[in-house]
Amino acid sequence: MSIVIGVIVLGAAGGALFELIADSRYATRQGDAREQPIPFSHMHHVGSMGIDCRYCHTSVDNSDWAVIPPTKTCMNCHSQIWVGSSTLEPVRESYRTNQSIKWTKVYDLPDYVYFNHSIHVKKGVGCETCHGRIDQQALTWQEPSLQMRWCLDCHRNPAPNLRPADKITTMGYVPSEPQEVLGARLMKENHVQKLDTCWTCHR
Repeated sequence: MSIVIGVIVLGAAGGALFELIADSRYATRQGDAREQPIPFSHMHHVGSMGIDCRYCHTSVDNSDWAVIPPTKTCMNCHSQIWVGSSTLEPVRESYRTNQSIKWTKVYDLPDYVYFNHSIHVKKGVGCETCHGRIDQQALTWQEPSLQMRWCLDCHRNPAPNLRPADKITTMGYVPSEPQEVLGARLMKENHVQKLDTCWTCHR
């Protein structure tokens, strides 16, 4: 009997330890800024310069992917400013050679997860909800865990994360009415459903 109890206790302890490790920032890489070929700063471009997310991520509201901007987008400004910066030489070389910069993916979902940026934007989920205060990130890191329970929390109760269409890219957004009132109204207006079936994300 004591052996059976010992096995159960060890199994429970092992399961708890596994969950603890799986939830750790070491495993999820939350807050871990990825090394990039160029130290691109959202804090500078979004925070200081006030550039809207959609200027660079042009397909975010009509495509599955937010897309990494082509080098030409960078050169719209950098053909005129910081033209001699050694840090930006890889950008100029990419533009000259028409070879894409090999950025490191920060939000890298498994292949078995289906995610569509445009539907989230159209339904009123702001950039900040998933990417955090990107305007305060000197180097880009993954804000949420991206674990399934994190996605499900929102899919089961989307109202707290909804905002008006003209505030989607606003950082530090504060609603002008109670969020529970706004969220409930936007759920009706945008036909937002509580989707938590397996095939919503696993197709």
